Amino acid sequence: MTEETNYTPNNKVRLCGYVDSEPKFSHELYGEGFYEFILRVPRLSEQSDKIPVTVSERLMNGVDFAVGSRLAVNGQFRSYNKLDGGRSKLMLTVFVRDFFECPEGENPNEVELMGYVCKPPVYRTTPFNREICDLLVAVNRAYNKSDYIPCIAWGRNARFVRDIEVGRKLTISGRIQSREYTKKLSDDESEVRTAYELSVSKIVAEEHSLKDSAAVGQDARAEEVSAAEDTGVDKAL
Repeated sequence: MTEETNYTPNNKVRLCGYVDSEPKFSHELYGEGFYEFILRVPRLSEQSDKIPVTVSERLMNGVDFAVGSRLAVNGQFRSYNKLDGGRSKLMLTVFVRDFFECPEGENPNEVELMGYVCKPPVYRTTPFNREICDLLVAVNRAYNKSDYIPCIAWGRNARFVRDIEVGRKLTISGRIQSREYTKKLSDDESEVRTAYELSVSKIVAEEHSLKDSAAVGQDARAEEVSAAEDTGVDKAL
């Protein structure tokens, strides 16, 4: 069995950016080695998103992974749980399916997911009255696995999903965004961490179908996961 058989059409990612860290060995699965690196994807503004990426050694031949090299990938947005201090964290990575040629001047950051709401949405407004709604969406994968993707909706999309029920099937388009925040560890100690999420540009709620929502039934696991806080790669991706 190889990872090639583990792709499903309900999870698609297309990225083009610049290598921000050289690939480091992560793990081996069924005799196949996997590496991780950070891809910096520029936004329309002067900012960039720094996105963790995982790639098989079988795809690396002939690809320039030097820091600063331009790279474009197709793949999937995946998650895994990592225990840290007795708590479970949700870790996220883009799993590479293949590389493609991206025209100069273009830096796509495109995600298309189809999944199920697995926790009640969290709606809030900023001090400037900007509406925001956080979602956790379970995306089914082959071999009875699921990816749990934190999503953030804004404005009209936030109002649309704020009361949506757990188990509802959604089709979501957007981009992967990274953001730094300061985590307070004690009264006199803190550290800067990075969170990753899918920033929603379009969302469609479909008719709920319990028989298709196997991932939603894993309530215990869904309750454990929290916003992604670090980069990393699971040994069972």
